[in-house]
Amino acid sequence: MPLPSSSLIISTYNWPEALELCLLSVADQVLLPQEVIIADDGSGQETRELIERFQETFPVPLLHVWHRDRGFRKTEILNKAIKASSSVYIVQVDGDVILHPSFVGDHLEIAEKASFVRGTRARLTKGKTAELIHSRKTDLHFFSAGVYHRLNALRIPFSKNLGIRKEMRSRSVRGSNLAFWKSDFVLVNGYNNDLQGWGHEDEELAARFINNSIIKKIVKLRAIQYHLHHEESPRNLESFHTKILENTVKNKIKSCAKGYSCNSHETSN
Repeated sequence: MPLPSSSLIISTYNWPEALELCLLSVADQVLLPQEVIIADDGSGQETRELIERFQETFPVPLLHVWHRDRGFRKTEILNKAIKASSSVYIVQVDGDVILHPSFVGDHLEIAEKASFVRGTRARLTKGKTAELIHSRKTDLHFFSAGVYHRLNALRIPFSKNLGIRKEMRSRSVRGSNLAFWKSDFVLVNGYNNDLQGWGHEDEELAARFINNSIIKKIVKLRAIQYHLHHEESPRNLESFHTKILENTVKNKIKSCAKGYSCNSHETSN
């Protein structure tokens, strides 16, 4: 089966130094997506200028979808960015990760109808993160100093099914390493905009995928990424989000009321 057309969605908020490393690693992909879309949850001028600089020489179209800063509204900006995409397959990451050169290609080879992909990530120490931001280098590998959760940096691509298992549970899904068919995303009405703030928005999306018989593929040994160190976001709304997730699972909800189909009066770039 030919590889699907793909859009790489990168979420970001006011950390241009990390976004720069992420974009450098995207430009170095062996197999590039058809387009890259920055889902910007209200970053300031420094992020805008960084993206404009990259747009001048980036190897594929680089789009900037932005809305003004009114607090943590990641679900809304992801819905807007994916609505702006022109490909059939979505690969989604956060703007604070560095991608292995085969990251996009691995995801496209793994893609399978009626499924979505949950990847993993290795992590970088605080010192290694500072070093990479200073040097603007992205050449990381399994044996690099400053890497922990190191097994998640091990890539063994020789067998398509090695390191892959399937399950019908939404646990441990993170939007930093996630891939799905755009048509499936539209079917479930995308991210739930009622989830404002940190916590469980990716698992709740995954639960609706599963309630529509779209199976989760857990992938290791491929689609490698490295997560830059940073302090954790406030989690004051996590308990509210947990209740929404539990309701979605318990009542087998297939689509959210406020999501991808909602119109916004804000202007995106």
